[in-house]
Amino acid sequence: MKRRSFLLGSAAAAGGASGGRGQSPGTRTAMPQFQLGCVTYDLLKDATLESLIQILESAGIAAVELRTGHKHGVEPSLNAPGRELVRARFQRSKVRLLSYGSTCEFQSPDEAERQRQIETGKAFVDLARDTGAIGVKVRPNGLPQGVPYSTTIQNIAGGLRELGEYGAAKSIEIWMEVHGRGTMEPKTAAEILTATNHRNVGACWNSNPTDVRDGSVKQSFDLLRPYLRSAHINELYNSYPWREFFHLLRATGYDRYTLAEVAGNSEPARFLQYYKALWQQLVA
Repeated sequence: MKRRSFLLGSAAAAGGASGGRGQSPGTRTAMPQFQLGCVTYDLLKDATLESLIQILESAGIAAVELRTGHKHGVEPSLNAPGRELVRARFQRSKVRLLSYGSTCEFQSPDEAERQRQIETGKAFVDLARDTGAIGVKVRPNGLPQGVPYSTTIQNIAGGLRELGEYGAAKSIEIWMEVHGRGTMEPKTAAEILTATNHRNVGACWNSNPTDVRDGSVKQSFDLLRPYLRSAHINELYNSYPWREFFHLLRATGYDRYTLAEVAGNSEPARFLQYYKALWQQLVA
């Protein structure tokens, strides 16, 4: 996105993306307890680990979730010396290695496939433990056709529970992204997490259009807030009620990160500087 287009969108969002339900400008001065981070999908997918750390540091971004399959190359296949190098590099950095964005999913009716996905998730848990991250993001990816709804809920919950138990033993949290056709519905996501019933499994908010009811996200937020461990945010200049969402995070004491998951840009460092400036307006 060109600078002029971004700034025009920023002005519109700061003035009108609240959905009419958030705090009025100027009513708060202190910054919230939560911070701005970034997901490497899609903005930094072609960046090496060193270059993405430098980009995030230059833009003042506090944390990163490394998505699987990207050029940074931090994957479960990484050997022990490589893992130690990753840990040491982030320890020298101003950027926190927060989490890994896996694509593990447990909605398949095939038990063998679900178990394969669980084992992949366990490999990401080990990677997180070895490199100093605190969480692994997984996802449901829709409701399979021809499978009873309740069966799918239990299948996903069972996979999350097993992975959550494994992660608990290694002090690594499991975050279920609110994702997928049908499974991104907040009510369904809440049902899955309730059925999972594991203290080490939480939710990753995903800022989906399905969150919004009558211009507000409060109903969806109230369903998922008890489980909330992380949050993905996207283009802050769209019609999503960002100001209300950030106000709800502040009001309920959320003290982690909102992670920018945005489209690619030819100047990611400059883009993130503008993005952070807009984020600061919306969270104020």
